Amino acid sequence: MARYGYFLASEEFTPAELLDQARAAEQAGFDCLAISDHYHPWTGEQGQSPFVWTMIGALAQVTSLPVTTFVTCPTVRLHPAVNAQAAATAGVVTGNRFRFGVGTGEALNEHILGDTWPAADARLEMLEEAVQIIRNLLTGEEVTHRGRHYTVENARLYTVPDEPVPIHVSGFGPKAAALAGRVGDGFVTMTPDAALVGQFRRSGGGHKPVLGGLKVCWGADRDEAVKTVHRLWPTQFLPGELGQVLPSPAHFEQASTLVTQEAVAEGTVCGADVDEHARAVSAYAEAGFDEVYVGQIGPEQQGFFDFYRGEVLPRLRAA
Repeated sequence: MARYGYFLASEEFTPAELLDQARAAEQAGFDCLAISDHYHPWTGEQGQSPFVWTMIGALAQVTSLPVTTFVTCPTVRLHPAVNAQAAATAGVVTGNRFRFGVGTGEALNEHILGDTWPAADARLEMLEEAVQIIRNLLTGEEVTHRGRHYTVENARLYTVPDEPVPIHVSGFGPKAAALAGRVGDGFVTMTPDAALVGQFRRSGGGHKPVLGGLKVCWGADRDEAVKTVHRLWPTQFLPGELGQVLPSPAHFEQASTLVTQEAVAEGTVCGADVDEHARAVSAYAEAGFDEVYVGQIGPEQQGFFDFYRGEVLPRLRAA
């Protein structure tokens, strides 16, 4: 049976709001939490981007739910050795309830130090080397590494959790799914694509967990919910690799002018139809996902949690 989690969108909400949502998610009966790791929001309208490692420490104090990053790019903005220390401490402060979701990232967040943004194949290569470094450091042993992309010299983590932090590798195409199967403890992808899940499992993933999810906009007035999504998250509908290569919120705002409200209405679960919400979430379980995360867009958070606690989660679990 799939587990159902809540997605904390750090691009849209303040630290205090994210903590309130985490508490509400646990009270509503969600099983787990995921949180995004961004330096910038996608657009200025979203307007937030707290530091994820500070948020994980705070989450550990207000909820007992497991927390996964959705996802951290451990290759450019922070060196893998620094990410390893952050993940190890997160594992300790959460009592082994932290899972490290990693991916190849977006220029939006990773170009900020002036580094060249690599091509997709190079980013996958860097991610594989980064995962190797992080795993070695999480053992608590001294590590020296001289690879194609990274150097680590006489590094040792002295604060490590009792259990190894699981590393879940994100991907949206067959190459990334195969990498996740080869080097990951799990796979993260955001569409209910059974073919990608199969690629992961055939490439070494076996019965390891597959995680993913969607954003919705609960609201009594469906038209108003559509407008909220169009205002806050039109970037979900940008095609191809734009999400990986555009460098600033201003560029995403420019590209998002091409996204219509009709596209949002067709592509997002909006309103208060329990059948529509349940179908969209259960599509992930049907595609072979083990954990499905749902994020509520906009300010109607308490209404969303009441709706999912009373209507959607019971229906999903009964099915």
